[in-house]
Amino acid sequence: MHIESVVVSTFEKNTASRVRSVLIESQYLPPISYFVKLAAFNAVVLEKHERFPKRTYRNRCYINSAQGTDRLVVPLVRGGRSTTGEVRIDYSQKWLTRHWRALQSSYGKAPYFEHYGPGLRDVLFMKYDFLLELNKALLSLCLDWLGLPIPILETRQYEKAPEGAVIDLRNTIIAKKRTELQETEFPFTYTQVFGSKFVPDLSVVDLVFCTGPEAGRLVKSAANGIEQIKTGIR
Repeated sequence: MHIESVVVSTFEKNTASRVRSVLIESQYLPPISYFVKLAAFNAVVLEKHERFPKRTYRNRCYINSAQGTDRLVVPLVRGGRSTTGEVRIDYSQKWLTRHWRALQSSYGKAPYFEHYGPGLRDVLFMKYDFLLELNKALLSLCLDWLGLPIPILETRQYEKAPEGAVIDLRNTIIAKKRTELQETEFPFTYTQVFGSKFVPDLSVVDLVFCTGPEAGRLVKSAANGIEQIKTGIR
């Protein structure tokens, strides 16, 4: 596995004795389950050189709205079979305004929107040229919100079966399986802004805007629970 460097984080007590890296695709404001997976590792390596697939979390996310679940999609510049690192964002469409208004409408009355919202807006309106750049910046912001000091690296080349001390979790979080992922990886519910029925595994912004500092504790607890199950600890 070729990565620029490996930095050991001391956050995860269960893994502090050795470097554990996870290889995963970048996603746009990823679902909660994405961060539950990342929380068990010391470093995240974003896949940069894969052939970019359509209709995935890479350029879309799901939030809670008064009308139900709302999908936000980042439009992309059409081209040939580009790699993920080459995919450009299409700013000829007014998606930034649409996304920000949707976030304001959905979470403007959430307990922690005023605290976290401005930082999110700053990143969104930086107008990154490439999707990977935007996703990486948003990932860094979200990790900071959750209190997860995990360094973000990128691949240098594509490897179907990566070598070395890296766990390959590419394409394990699929939009159509949001409910199943939530039930198995994030066993908590919390008070959401809309609806009488809890909607699982939305974008992590739903968790952060609704629970604030508690969001990091919930994600870490879910990650520790999975780690204990994998290692036979009860």
